[in-house]
Amino acid sequence: MRQLLRRAVPALLAGVLVAGCAVDVVRGEATPGTSGPTDIGVEEFPVTGASDEPIDQFARNALADLESFWQTAYPAFFGAEYQPLAGGYFSVDSVDLDASAYPETGIGCEGSPTAPEDVAGNAFYDPVCDVIAYDRTLLQELADDYGRFLAPVVMAHEFGHAMQGRFGFAASGRSILDETQADCLAGAWTRWVADGQARYVTLREPELDDVVRGFLLLRDDVGSDPDDTEAHGSFFDRVSAFSDGFDGGLAVCRDEFGEDRLFTAAAFTPTDELSQGNAPFADIVDWVATTLLAFWAEAFPQTFGGEFEPPALEGFGGGAPDCDGLDGRRLGYCADEATVYVDETELAVPAYDEVGDFALTTALSLPYALAVRDQAGLSVDDGAATRSAVCLTGWYEAQWYTDAFADLVPAQISPGDIDEAVQFLLQYGVDDQVLPDVDASGFELVGEFRSGFLYGAEGCGLG
Repeated sequence: MRQLLRRAVPALLAGVLVAGCAVDVVRGEATPGTSGPTDIGVEEFPVTGASDEPIDQFARNALADLESFWQTAYPAFFGAEYQPLAGGYFSVDSVDLDASAYPETGIGCEGSPTAPEDVAGNAFYDPVCDVIAYDRTLLQELADDYGRFLAPVVMAHEFGHAMQGRFGFAASGRSILDETQADCLAGAWTRWVADGQARYVTLREPELDDVVRGFLLLRDDVGSDPDDTEAHGSFFDRVSAFSDGFDGGLAVCRDEFGEDRLFTAAAFTPTDELSQGNAPFADIVDWVATTLLAFWAEAFPQTFGGEFEPPALEGFGGGAPDCDGLDGRRLGYCADEATVYVDETELAVPAYDEVGDFALTTALSLPYALAVRDQAGLSVDDGAATRSAVCLTGWYEAQWYTDAFADLVPAQISPGDIDEAVQFLLQYGVDDQVLPDVDASGFELVGEFRSGFLYGAEGCGLG
């Protein structure tokens, strides 16, 4: 968050974020997968420059399944016959480059030649030559650091650009729209794989946590200009787009990426540049206590009826207080004491130091949302309660995004803050010491947060 002078803004809840309406899930279909994954042959699916290394075979398998998916999905959703890539596929090893493995035009074609060494550390689609090229060293590093399925998702993203080359890139020319729509298309294909439709690659949904963490590496630098000619979007923007495709299918990718698409990416101000958008720990605690009270004092009567009685908010260290609802965990709500507790030593301070100030904001909001549910007569100790608390936290943090608190505290959201909330859920939210009694993956928790952030009470099933 950034500190600033006080100024008046509209009342709380006035700014409702809308990123497209909910739609029926409609997915592309292709030939169902076999009973188990197999490898497609080198002759059957050639990739220029490819080696016999497993990462190249994995990329080839993913590309073959992508072709199968789009052969059926493209006519169904874009009303034209699918056209295979005219220029084919290229693999480069940036660590041990063999220039003799490529034609005289290098990567691409005469109209847009690319030297093989220029592929290093990258994967891309060239619309002039209609080719996809990738550095297999990069794919291997992504697989090593973020799980095996991130490499296929990168291939799916580039294949998405190839499809945009057919149905059209963003009319505005904004890179961030093209890139996040390609993420959405990759998400739709990933769901098709998860549903067992692919022939050569497989996916277990828990692996999606690693994929989502990988988007942290692939996002734009925090504070980058979202209108830059190569902008890809914030962590939240990219994960949101991928989730849209995974949950909603290609219809969402086709229809919900217009000029009114919400993006949280924003450029740093000179002040933000110095602080990287992080305010002092004590200030965050004070501001969050103030804004949580103000938000729920208004939202609770509208959503549940009756007046809201705020819980106390206390930190602890060296051992959790002895009360029902906490049970030795690092955060929780004690109904008997009407108190929200957060472990400063093992959770609040590390999350603030490692992730940022909005990770601390999220840590404080989650048990506070349980207090809200308790007053509303709803459960506080099961999976439904935990999911709801995550969603309600998204709703509350959306108010920061719309500047609804600027007349209450001398602070405003900074670039990267919403990314920090997502990071907290992925890093800490899956820990039973933080969020117990929930069988949700990190990917699913982020989905709950996103629903609250974008759609408020309705997104949390309370509308």
